[in-house]
Order: sequence, then structure tokens, then C-alpha cells
Amino acid sequence: MELPQNLTQKLTVREAENALRILPKATALTDFNSNDYIGFSKSTDIFNATHQYLVDHRFTQNGATGSRLISGNHPLYQTTENSIAQFHQSDAALLFNSGYDANVGFFSSVPQKGDLIVYDELCHASIRDGISLSNAKAYKFTHNDFEALEKLIQRNLGVTIYIVTESVFSMDGDTPNLEELIAVSNKYNCFLVIDEAHALGVFGDNGEGLIQMLNLQEYVFARIMTFGKGLGCHGAVVLGSSDLKSYLVNFARSFIYTTALSPHSVATILMAYQSLETEKENIEKLRLNIIHFNQQKNLLGLKPLFVRSKSAIQSAIIPGNANVKKMARQFQENGFDVKAILSPTVPEGQERLRFCLHSYNAPGQIEEVLRLLSSFIFKK
Repeated sequence: MELPQNLTQKLTVREAENALRILPKATALTDFNSNDYIGFSKSTDIFNATHQYLVDHRFTQNGATGSRLISGNHPLYQTTENSIAQFHQSDAALLFNSGYDANVGFFSSVPQKGDLIVYDELCHASIRDGISLSNAKAYKFTHNDFEALEKLIQRNLGVTIYIVTESVFSMDGDTPNLEELIAVSNKYNCFLVIDEAHALGVFGDNGEGLIQMLNLQEYVFARIMTFGKGLGCHGAVVLGSSDLKSYLVNFARSFIYTTALSPHSVATILMAYQSLETEKENIEKLRLNIIHFNQQKNLLGLKPLFVRSKSAIQSAIIPGNANVKKMARQFQENGFDVKAILSPTVPEGQERLRFCLHSYNAPGQIEEVLRLLSSFIFKK
């Protein structure tokens, strides 16, 4: 059957705006695109360790068979959640099937009618989707502007307030002043919720994330970690108190009404966490590559193009969907997988090339990809 006419029209408009999304094909290009920051998705050690763990512990079933509240709560869940909670110095941990599920489940169920959510305007779509399902009021504040945040709080005193942000923003790669944010949160007795999707595996001696690296975990009500980036696998976890875990088990619909992760998926998460504690070389290589990238972009006069970032995400603003798509194609023609981020994913005029750095990028590759960018920008 053909699409309804109004849906066809929406696709036509998207194509006219040069913003039509299509599924990309796999390539053998040099990776400056994926979120596999420390190469764990390609780790044969993790792959083999996962298989051996399953064999040794006699986990031979392929699926979970149901939700965790019905038949899917296999013993690996408790082992893995306990291990993650200990690693992250948290009272408890609750695994979700994905980062999207974790954010939708948390924000749709925890803030209540009469509560207030104040969130950074650049928070991920999964956070905003969860907030849209909540019965609480919600207001966004200007990106990393804590003066604006405080004014919103002051206008809404007397209610339960949740402050929501990310430790590393997925499109800009920048970081809020977390100490200042915690000071604001403590001043008004707010509940601070931080998504650390792009900090896990990147920050800290063991890749534990930015909050722990700064020793701020005791001031955060909930941390949300996703595993499809730095851990190279799949799933997510909400870290917090035992009471928060119990609440989510009872009220987070994206947890309750879905088939649980398979034993293989959970074992991969467990092995990836164990690798964080034993394989620090990749984390250090990534740190050095981030430094090298920033040094090289400064040497080439490219710094004004980039959003300030000390993370693995480096974004060069190239306004216009057509312009940034053309430049991304030029990179790909030269052997580098650099992707364009288009509006409406980012605001119009903020289209960008998003360079994701990895432990396995060689210094020469970093130098060459930035030399190409310079030639595209400054060509006569």
C-alpha cells in the first residue's frame, strides 16, 4: 500500500530541505564517525571472554524468554548489576535494554505531577522524549547557562525540582561546569540527573566517567550510562539508590514491558566493564589523540570553526545542509569516514562535521583529516 498523502508530503519536504535521512552502507574508510571510542566493539578479547564466561557458567540459552518481571531475570543480571554498582561507587544499578529505554523510562516515571524538570536545551532526544511523557512541568534553560537555570528555579520554589544535563554533550562534545552545577543543585535542594553516555570509557583512569573522575557522585541523584559508545556493546544502566532502583522496577514502563536482554548481551556488558579495569592503554591512547587533535586544529588555524571540547567528540560548524553534506562527501572520497550532522538534528545554521576520535586513530590520520579540512575551508 502507498503511504498516506500527508506522510508522503513530509518526506518530500525533508528531501527539498536536503535533510532526508537514509541508512548508510558499511565502508572500509578510516573511522572518524563511530562512537567506539576505545575500540571495545572490535575487541576479540572481550568477544572471547564473553563466550568463555557463558560456557563456564552454563548459560546456553539464546534469549531471555520474557521481561525481567516474568521469566527474563536470569542470574547474570544480578552479578552484572552488582559489579557495575561497585565500579561506579553507587548503591544500586538497574540495567535497561538501551540508553533510549533508560531515559524514557526514568523521565516518564520519576518526576511527578506538580514537580518541575529543568533541562539543558541541548539534552539528547531520548531525554526530551522521556520528559514529554512525564506529568511534571518542564522548562529548558540556555545551554550550560546556570544563571538562567537559577532564575527558573527561583520562580518555582516550593516544589520538587529535577535538574537534567549531560556530562558530555553528544553533538558539541562540550562539558558543563559540574562543580558549579552541583552548587546550584545543593543550594535549592534539587535532584540532579546526569546522562554520561559519552563520558563512559573516555574520562577517568578506568573510564568510569566524568562525575567519578571529579569525585562528585555523592551529589548526583541519578546517573545514566549507556554502553553503545565507550563500551562497544549494547544496553544502559541507571545508577542511584536502592530505593530508586525499586521505584524504576515498579513504574518505568520501558523496563517493565519489554523482553529482557539475552544472557550473551549481559555477559558482554560484564566483560566490557572488566576490561575497563584491566586495559587502560586504550583509554590513555584516546586521551593523547584528543590532545593531538586539539593541537593540530590550532596549528592549522581551524580553532574558530570548532565547538570547544576536550572530549572524543569534536564538531566543526559548517552552516547549511548542502554545504556540510558536500564536505562530508569530500572526506569520504579521500578515505575518511566523517559524517555531516544536519538540521533538524541540530538547529538550522548549526550544521556540522562531527569528528569522533578513537584510541585506534593514528596521529598521522588525525593530521591528514585536519589537513583535508583546512584545504576544503581555505581553498582558493
